[in-house]
Amino acid sequence: MIRLNPSRRWIAASAILFAFAAAACGDKPAEKAGKQAEAAAADYERGPHRGRMLRDGDFALELTIFEEGPEPLFRLYPYVKDKPLDPRQVQATIDLTRLGGKIDRFAFTAIDDYLASPGVVSEPHSFDVAVNATHAGKASTWAYQSYEGRTVITADAARDGGVTTERAGSAWLGESLPLNGRIEITPEGQADVHARYPGRVMMLSLQLGDRVRRGQVVARVESSESLQTYSVTAPISGVVMAKNVGVGAITGNEPMLVIGDPNQVHAEFFLYPRDAERVRVGQRVEVRSLAGDHRINAEIEAVLPTADLTSQTLIAHVHLPSQNGAWRPGLGVQGTVQVGTTQTPLAVRTKAIQPFRDFQVVYAKVGDTYEVRMLELGRRTPEWTEVLGGLEPGTEYVVDGAFLIRADIDKSGASHDH
Repeated sequence: MIRLNPSRRWIAASAILFAFAAAACGDKPAEKAGKQAEAAAADYERGPHRGRMLRDGDFALELTIFEEGPEPLFRLYPYVKDKPLDPRQVQATIDLTRLGGKIDRFAFTAIDDYLASPGVVSEPHSFDVAVNATHAGKASTWAYQSYEGRTVITADAARDGGVTTERAGSAWLGESLPLNGRIEITPEGQADVHARYPGRVMMLSLQLGDRVRRGQVVARVESSESLQTYSVTAPISGVVMAKNVGVGAITGNEPMLVIGDPNQVHAEFFLYPRDAERVRVGQRVEVRSLAGDHRINAEIEAVLPTADLTSQTLIAHVHLPSQNGAWRPGLGVQGTVQVGTTQTPLAVRTKAIQPFRDFQVVYAKVGDTYEVRMLELGRRTPEWTEVLGGLEPGTEYVVDGAFLIRADIDKSGASHDH
């Protein structure tokens, strides 16, 4: 696949559109005649019901697509010398040849003052139309093109514009859940330093932020009972996080110092009750710093069983390996946890989906022709979107460069008309 940076893609897009215009100016006679016929077809005669008039001498049919009900349906109004004709005197069929060769056939029966077919005219309403009718023993046939959301782009132009395609098929959809939390030192990475016996602090030279080693003497205390001085050592290696006494103070129940190891940290994520049942130990989480400059994939190692009374949230712990101070205790973090992965029979790349009229669509590719496919969508992830209807498995569709296809369709004016 050829990929262009955004600036080069816009240049390529301009070149493609210019190439289309230049090609139109240099049409061969047959090609020019075909395009003139298409232009003329867009300005067809309309009947009393705003449908397309099809004439054969005195006999005529007005073809409409009735779209006021739950599904679009064909209606045919027959006339003789422009006066309504009893529809029971007419037999009619319509064949719609779609891009790729599929044919939809419709047979009609008389209802009230028109002929109706129970078959739904599915989107897109883009096809080659063949109408056959019989009245008073005479057969009449008509054929015309009725395209919407369709354009032709050469392979070279599409390649230069960065257009890439894939085949629609099954995919694994991972449902994700966003989380917010903060970095905290693990319980094993912090310790309170207490005096063994109450007494007066005779020596305490450490300051906040000083580093200590496990077993290092951090203070000397004179026992109030024996008046003997004893040493207080650091139970772990780390940094002085809190200092609650000074030289001359009397020790009590409060710790003299709090030591923490900033290399032993984990992320604590807050789980709201609606999400708590979906989060489990062992699920993968992408952890990101708020600045976005650090990220890591890790596993949930614990979900605490009790909720905070004030916030009504549970806490999920995610272990973070030491990364030279990348994760600083107290800073906020964001996370995305995968809470479920299922396979769907049919999906398309989420980035391939484009707006068209009131629909979400992808552009199907058949040869050098591109055409919209209106989609019924299901679950969506940043990478994949489930397709419930509107697209056949195995259809080749545009993934990158869909804006080029859309721009050319808009330029051509291929509208929803009948």
